[in-house]
Amino acid sequence: MRKHLLLLLSVLLSFSLVAAACGDDDEGSDVSVGLVFDIGGEGDQSFNDSAAAGLARAADELGVATSKVSPNDDGSNRAELLQLQADNSDIVLAIGFLFAGDAAAVSGENPDINFAVVDDAMLDFDNGGVPVSDNTAGLTFAEEQGSFLVGAAAALKSETGTIGFIGGVCCFGLIEKFEAGYIAGAKAVNPDIEIISEYITEFPNFDGFNDPASGKETALAIYAQGADIIYHAAGGTGAGLFEAAKEQSEATGSKVWGIGVDSDQYNTVDPEVQEYVLTSMLKRVDNAVFEIIKAHINGTFEAGNTVYDLSTDGVGYSTSGGYVDDIADQLDDFKKQIVDGDIVVPTEP
Repeated sequence: MRKHLLLLLSVLLSFSLVAAACGDDDEGSDVSVGLVFDIGGEGDQSFNDSAAAGLARAADELGVATSKVSPNDDGSNRAELLQLQADNSDIVLAIGFLFAGDAAAVSGENPDINFAVVDDAMLDFDNGGVPVSDNTAGLTFAEEQGSFLVGAAAALKSETGTIGFIGGVCCFGLIEKFEAGYIAGAKAVNPDIEIISEYITEFPNFDGFNDPASGKETALAIYAQGADIIYHAAGGTGAGLFEAAKEQSEATGSKVWGIGVDSDQYNTVDPEVQEYVLTSMLKRVDNAVFEIIKAHINGTFEAGNTVYDLSTDGVGYSTSGGYVDDIADQLDDFKKQIVDGDIVVPTEP
């Protein structure tokens, strides 16, 4: 009981502080939004931070009051946090597919509150793929398409003919989409390129998304095998990749690169490693968060799945730093071929 009350007080304090900052003049000022981060929480420089950016944009542009909380290390309090947010919000956003079951249950108990889950379709496939409830939306992404573009960039920029991939957690059907697209994009440029893939942990151990030390160790091992560019899809673990790129470059005198994920990591990493971020695969969780809040305000919220892909700029690649400016035309040509259906990107490696 004491734990529940402490959690409630934490949520209410966060809600009241942000609500006070938002003012009451905007069209959405009477709407409150509660967000629950994935494991690792805000500050991961990747997935969660992208969601936070979308929430901040909604507060700024739509005038909504916002509250944000993070689960404990093992995520065992997800359902409790969703309910606490539902008690104080008009729409609740759950960041990560691991919320799917809890969101389905909590949304059923709160039919007057809208829910949205990032990275799960929130469809009942046992009943023909209908929405799990009338008040629950799924926000999913064509990660394989954006990964194809950064895979092509890696192959175009590699001087050794060997590149790498680090996944946070194998094998549950999500991170493999990143790997599959990356491999396909690289081989579209150079069919003979060598790709070294490693994962930090295996399902159901999700520590691989929040382990920078292991990310650095794994990256150094891949660089030692001749790779000069590594792409990560590992959340907070990816911070270790860029540290490894700096260390490897300084030790050998030959520059190696890392490729970021989700956010434009050139703009989020420590400035000391910024110059080693070749590009990032942009997964626009920020846009999805903003758009579902806007739909709630406008009365156009729809249950079921919305897919964000290259055709809607739901995924893409970053150009910060200018390191891929010389190959942008080639990458954009690949993008056009994917959008036009001339290239179908695989979702399994």
